[in-house]
Amino acid sequence: MLLESANTLRYCRHILLPQVQEEGQEAIMASHVLVVGAGGLGSAVLPYLVAAGVGKITLFDHDTVDITNLQRQILHTENSVGQLKVESAKQQLTALNSQVEMTTYASEFTTHHEPELISADVVVDCSDNLATRLLLNRLCWTHKTPLISGSAIRMEGQLIHFPMRDGDPCYACVARLFKEPSLSCMEAGVLAPVVGTLGSLQATEALKSLLSMPPKTVSMLLYDAEHLTFKEFIIPKQPHCEVCAER
Repeated sequence: MLLESANTLRYCRHILLPQVQEEGQEAIMASHVLVVGAGGLGSAVLPYLVAAGVGKITLFDHDTVDITNLQRQILHTENSVGQLKVESAKQQLTALNSQVEMTTYASEFTTHHEPELISADVVVDCSDNLATRLLLNRLCWTHKTPLISGSAIRMEGQLIHFPMRDGDPCYACVARLFKEPSLSCMEAGVLAPVVGTLGSLQATEALKSLLSMPPKTVSMLLYDAEHLTFKEFIIPKQPHCEVCAER
């Protein structure tokens, strides 16, 4: 099915790409992306996915906008302070692209929301706690839903794209090697554009997943903003992982 002329014009910069073309843009517009978190990472992830024309976005965040968020969570404004982040985000995102179907939950993501994850084509984890990350990982592995994981603190961040293929490692393979950070952004601080850099990379990987361009190997990308460096490490599959190990 060819795109309508209005959409052909709107997404023409995508359509010009040999990796996208009209067929790829149609796939993006027919997709469903689940995003957990409308904070710093989500403030970059969400506008790019909406601008790209993702058909449906389901967003989870239980928090309200605080004045201290505005330094880096650029999806929200001074007028949003005190408002639920999902409500503030929906207003801004609908103004950016009214064609995108936005479903929001002013709550943390729990096992009760598994049906939303099952219907998603990709999950983008912009959460800020290990328990949520592990839950999303377990459900994504169970349903073979690709997971894009990102985090940022101080002047550094990390990104991992998990296609959730048989034989691949999962987030639990990584988490067992590291302890949960003892300090949060609230305590350790974070340079504002760092979350934007990682969120933009997450959005890129999510769109690549929708375009059937998963990574050949699962690796962790480490970003050091102070020295402007990127390092990549292949993630080994843990033979005794409680989530993805063969039984």
